[in-house]
Amino acid sequence: MTKFHVAETFVSINGEGTRAGQLSVFVRFTGCNLRCSFCDTMWANHTDAPHTRMTTTEICDAVRKTGVHNVTLTGGEPLLREGMAELLQKLTENPAQHVEIETNGSVDLTPFLGISPAITFTMDYKLPGSGMETQMHTPNFALLTKGDTVKFVAGSRTDLNRALEIIRQYDLTHRCHVYLSPVFGRIQPVEIVEFMQEHVLNDVTMQLQMHKIIWDPDQRGV
Repeated sequence: MTKFHVAETFVSINGEGTRAGQLSVFVRFTGCNLRCSFCDTMWANHTDAPHTRMTTTEICDAVRKTGVHNVTLTGGEPLLREGMAELLQKLTENPAQHVEIETNGSVDLTPFLGISPAITFTMDYKLPGSGMETQMHTPNFALLTKGDTVKFVAGSRTDLNRALEIIRQYDLTHRCHVYLSPVFGRIQPVEIVEFMQEHVLNDVTMQLQMHKIIWDPDQRGV
């Protein structure tokens, strides 16, 4: 029986994305294949990070007991975890459940397609400032649909220019939701808004990490 290394589970609001401001049950898995310069969960990126071993049934039971309909699977990188397809199947057996997978853009989404319409992907595209752009799996763009999201976390004008290139190259605003977000403390949100105005970025959403505004930016479990 598969046992997942779960760094933490908690109920909070979704701090970003299409369901920002709504309650969600967060399940954070340990282990990530990337090391982004701005990562705010580096503590969970190693597979041997502090964790609880939980089966698919235990995770589903923990989610169900909260009574919260939104589930956010995050990490680390959740799609690298063995048994993830089975977990997604079990979580979405509850017709009220919506499952959002936060994925870093380097993992092929193909094995996780078609499991349930209640699953959506919030996929990062790592910009130059992250140091991880070469790891991006760009064929994923062709797999995204209207319910999915591509998120660009920008820390500089260089990052914003690259995001614009990718948005246009892959026609992302006609394919899925597109979000621009500042690296916390590296770029002012007004710079992103001005960039959007300059380039008339219709159907692109500038977002702030709401949880970092409500709570201490370094606080866990929120």
